[in-house]
Amino acid sequence: MSQIAGTNRQVFDVIVVGSGATGGWAAKELTEAGLSVAVLEAGPKITPKDFSEHVQPYQLKYRGNDPHMLEKRPIQGLVYACRESNQEWFVNDIENPYTTDKDKPFHWIRQRVLGGRSLSWGRQSYRMGDIDFKAASRDGFGEDWPVSYADLKPYYERVERYIGISGQEENYDVLPDSIFQPPMAMTCGEEVMRDQLKKKMGRIVTIGRVAILTQPLNGRQPCHYCGPCEQGCSTFSYYSSPWTTLKAAGATGKLTLLTDAVASHIVMDKNTGKAAGIAYIDRTTRVPREVRAKVIVLCASTLESTRLLLNSAPGGLANSSGALGKYLMDHIYGGGAAGEMPMLRANPWFGPPRRPNGVYVPRFRNVKEKETNGFIRGYGYQGGSSPAFAMNAQGFGAEFKKAVREQGKWFVNLGVWGECLPRPENFVEIDKNKVDAWGIPTLKIHMKWSDNELKLFEDARQQGAEMLEASGATSVRVTGEPSVPGFCIHEIGTARMGSDPKKSVLNAFNQTHDVKNVFVTDGAAYASSACQNPTLTMMAITVRACDHIKDRFRRGEV
Repeated sequence: MSQIAGTNRQVFDVIVVGSGATGGWAAKELTEAGLSVAVLEAGPKITPKDFSEHVQPYQLKYRGNDPHMLEKRPIQGLVYACRESNQEWFVNDIENPYTTDKDKPFHWIRQRVLGGRSLSWGRQSYRMGDIDFKAASRDGFGEDWPVSYADLKPYYERVERYIGISGQEENYDVLPDSIFQPPMAMTCGEEVMRDQLKKKMGRIVTIGRVAILTQPLNGRQPCHYCGPCEQGCSTFSYYSSPWTTLKAAGATGKLTLLTDAVASHIVMDKNTGKAAGIAYIDRTTRVPREVRAKVIVLCASTLESTRLLLNSAPGGLANSSGALGKYLMDHIYGGGAAGEMPMLRANPWFGPPRRPNGVYVPRFRNVKEKETNGFIRGYGYQGGSSPAFAMNAQGFGAEFKKAVREQGKWFVNLGVWGECLPRPENFVEIDKNKVDAWGIPTLKIHMKWSDNELKLFEDARQQGAEMLEASGATSVRVTGEPSVPGFCIHEIGTARMGSDPKKSVLNAFNQTHDVKNVFVTDGAAYASSACQNPTLTMMAITVRACDHIKDRFRRGEV
């Protein structure tokens, strides 16, 4: 894997913008087919020496609570994964501004570093099914995806075999099973919830499906349950592109990695109407540069890929449909239900499990037919149960330690992850009055939850409470309020796939309808949000798009 700092006069076969979950896959698939690939990453390269998963709070200057973090990262610092030890992986919000309507806040969480958000993602990995891909045909809202579950199934399998997904088969077509490594074990409280909900309500509680190894795979070791995955992983147990897909791409000798390369726009060939390359700015020197290629694949993350397209032509590149920037979605979350499990005692108690996972309750609303509950689509839950009394308890000394160990309460919670409908009034545009630290025009984001999301969220909270009560929990209560859009870090849409070029930006192979050598394979391609975590599907559509790109090269159509 070579790394260059200056302008490269070579014309690559492919430029991939972004080095995260999807960018890594694009690099792997295309280099292994013999194509020369340049990957542009806006941030620096990191190594395992930068990981801090084994660093304890007492080893840090501010004991893990840096009071200055919010000075540069007032948005990034709000998210659980941004900590004193890894905050440099997240963008400086002052250097990377964006704007919103005053009454419509949006939290845009970004990481500019080799690997992107694959370094700190939640690793929850769920397939989508035809209830998701063909949702519009079922309830009449929005547009179907131009692909079916059958189209994506072999690509899900390719991704899962390579990255490793631990989980449990459930044979529930609403949440299709993956190819699994052995599941992580449930806690006693979770087993009680699973058994009681199956018996009393016919609902599934399964261990979370996560891109974390429970068996060795391709030189990577299984998880050793140290806890803070978002700070890196020295055993490479969870999927992140630098130690998996990018490593494989580098081994081919066909990969050129350009770090600290802040892409500004796509360079067009006026004679052919095709994309000719990417203009970028060196992050540290501010020197403008270009890199050329026959094909461009945008994997920069939903909003960054759309920002690139919007900045590449008046009105946006590949925007004859007018759909570019529109139909922004995220998952509504931030609340659910919680209670105590009185039938369990933890005595003595030595702290909560450090298993980097919880349990998952798949969608059960509007599954077989539309229900009369005031909303369409559905939601799932992520949660867990553990004796977590001391997480927020205060005190010190022998008596405090004794009280903590003798405290026998087991807590249980279910958190809502709800589907967001694709609406044109949720959109992004270029803010002509705002630029980032490199002089690149930034985004103005317009997004607000609709009545459908709010009704869905409230139903999910109430159903969560009913399920906990059915599990035998006491002191049950609904919790939380809807999150600020964006804060789930599942932003998707804005360059959607579709069969009709008048209504969409991309075709079924993630190729822009208007510019045949530009592809977008990250979350921007989503036609609808489903309620599952999106990254596994993003990787699957990336591999499928890369197969199409390889075929075009073989046929001499590039």
